[in-house]
Amino acid sequence: MLENYIPILVFIAVGFMFGAMLIMFGKIFSKLLKVDRPGPAKLSPFECGFDEFEDARMKFDVRYYLVAILFIIFDLEIAFLFPWAIVLQEESVGMFGFVSMMIFLGILVIGFIYEWTKGALEWE
Repeated sequence: MLENYIPILVFIAVGFMFGAMLIMFGKIFSKLLKVDRPGPAKLSPFECGFDEFEDARMKFDVRYYLVAILFIIFDLEIAFLFPWAIVLQEESVGMFGFVSMMIFLGILVIGFIYEWTKGALEWE
């Protein structure tokens, strides 16, 4: 019985050895090829090629979070709707599956209406 697990253990051991070997080679080559010449340009903060213009702890507009909620709504809708549509073609889910998906889509529509009323779809 346990002899069936030997290939899995060998695979895991080889994977760990390969990973450790890559880390070891990376550390060795980084010390051999390292060029350490810090200058003012390398030590300065870098933000997309521009000098920093505000504090990193600035407050975000609430619309950022509304867009994130909007993404989650549509992402969930597609993630659950696509497999349901595939199974629905086979007619194996029945009326219970159809009603449960309509309830789910109703909840998503309520979330979408909330986003719409909060102005998350209005771009400035």
